Amino acid sequence: MATVASLALLARGVALSVLELRRREPRGEPSGWDAAVHPVLQRIYAARGVLQPAGVEHRLQRLLPPLALGGLDAATDLLAEAIRDDWSILIAGDYDCDGATGTAVAVRGLRMLGAQRVSYAVPNRFVHGYGLTPALVDSLQPYPQLIVTVDNGVASMAGAARAHELGMRVIVTDHHLPGEQLPRCDAMVNPNLVGDAFPSKALAGVGVMFYLLLALRARLRERGALGTPEPDLSTLLDLVALGTVADLVPLDFNNRVLVDAGLKRIRAGRACAGIAALVECGKRSVATLCASDLGFAVGPRLNAAGRLEDMRLGVECLLTDDAAQARRHAGQLDAINRERRDLQASMVAEAEAMTTGLRDIDAVGVALYEPSWHAGVVGLVASKLKERLHRPVIAFAPASEDDAGNLRGSGRSISGFHLRDALAMIDARQPGLIERFGGHAMAAGLSLRAADFPRFAAAFDAVARELIAPERLQAALYTDGELPAGSLSLDLALQLRAAGPWGQAFPEPLFDNLFECAGWKPMGEGHWRLSLRDPRDGSLHDAVMFNVSAAAPPSRLRTAYELVVNDWQGRESPRLLLRHIEPA
Repeated sequence: MATVASLALLARGVALSVLELRRREPRGEPSGWDAAVHPVLQRIYAARGVLQPAGVEHRLQRLLPPLALGGLDAATDLLAEAIRDDWSILIAGDYDCDGATGTAVAVRGLRMLGAQRVSYAVPNRFVHGYGLTPALVDSLQPYPQLIVTVDNGVASMAGAARAHELGMRVIVTDHHLPGEQLPRCDAMVNPNLVGDAFPSKALAGVGVMFYLLLALRARLRERGALGTPEPDLSTLLDLVALGTVADLVPLDFNNRVLVDAGLKRIRAGRACAGIAALVECGKRSVATLCASDLGFAVGPRLNAAGRLEDMRLGVECLLTDDAAQARRHAGQLDAINRERRDLQASMVAEAEAMTTGLRDIDAVGVALYEPSWHAGVVGLVASKLKERLHRPVIAFAPASEDDAGNLRGSGRSISGFHLRDALAMIDARQPGLIERFGGHAMAAGLSLRAADFPRFAAAFDAVARELIAPERLQAALYTDGELPAGSLSLDLALQLRAAGPWGQAFPEPLFDNLFECAGWKPMGEGHWRLSLRDPRDGSLHDAVMFNVSAAAPPSRLRTAYELVVNDWQGRESPRLLLRHIEPA
């Protein structure tokens, strides 16, 4: 049974969250575009702040140089020394997709640059906890001479101290926001450190590691320590693209350059064996793969290992160059992901049941706890409930099967509420309530004692009430407006697919139009296939909608939809992928 505190805080969420369609407005007047670029696409770019072609010219030459990224001199000096003197180097990764890809990039990249003794370790969330913990450090026997963290470490005070106590050197590479204290380390590379001059603060952990490798290659070149031909680090960009998209960091221009380059490698059939196998498991086309495929088909299969078992399987999948071995690993990851989906569905159903019939208490910050939940899946529960309630949500589970006295929570937020900063406010006001925390604006993790859950739930709601204006609790779906009559064409659908990459903070184009339902039929369980008539010119358009709860579509409807390319038996046609419908 769910706790009383979690039930109380879930009340009235659904009643207050009525979806409203809003339209994005251009941020200026487009100019300089080639006539071949559809005017609709120009308008879409303008709504995302891109007014001229240079904003979507994602050539690698336009990637920000590493020069302004702090900590690189100390880190590259130490790594150059380690390579020269044949030190044992251990990559300490993380158990999510960003951490796994970052670990693979680090291992592959350092070997390319001459390191002979490179290994890796990924913490088991149920045994070691998150990041470079003392438990993980103690498990690294025989101890390496140098530890390099990936996608973690900025909050690993105790773990870094333990490593130094045992005589190891430590380089921290991370992208998470720092707390008031920083760990003792020999070098730290993190664009989000206070005062760091690197222009892009949106790098994922795998992106930070890629930049460190770029800087290390330049340092080795200066010292005449590179072989010929020089190692081509661009071969790692498929991994960088996957980790960047899966971690939901904002796709600013620099990240779009990285992701676009990685996608081009994959589409050209030059992905590493593991990514190719995961794409195959996800039943996606390599030739037309887009960023959303990485986020929804490839990333979750990799993430599943870290959520339910051991992410070493995921890293091994990304490190092998043997296609058959990669397929075996990918098949295991696919099976784990199916198990994860079943567990997630059960937990989400339980979380949604907590809201049934409760309408008398208005919660702004929502905290959930169910003793039977799995700590590796609570982040996905928080994400689903955040979408449903349009409130920041943190879901908790026991830290492990043997440790019901301590909880691990994972949260997801809404626009305008910085989740990691909110946890810092609670920590400052009630010291000791939260045992540890970290994260970003939109996602964060924490641990606390089970007995303190009711007190935390109340504190979280209080901070959310303080920081979130009532109008932000109105759920909204932003669209790019109507498509003109006659423009729902294959040409535009192909241009939209080729554009981007779309993702976090650079959203996929979404349109809204009024249609008449000319016909429909069920498609599998809970899905529809429809024929929609445009009342402006009478044209008919093929459409699909997934995960529908209504019995039948209305005869006239306003819908928010994506214009996509339907590939069927070698033929391409435009299709509307409906995301939201309402009677018109």
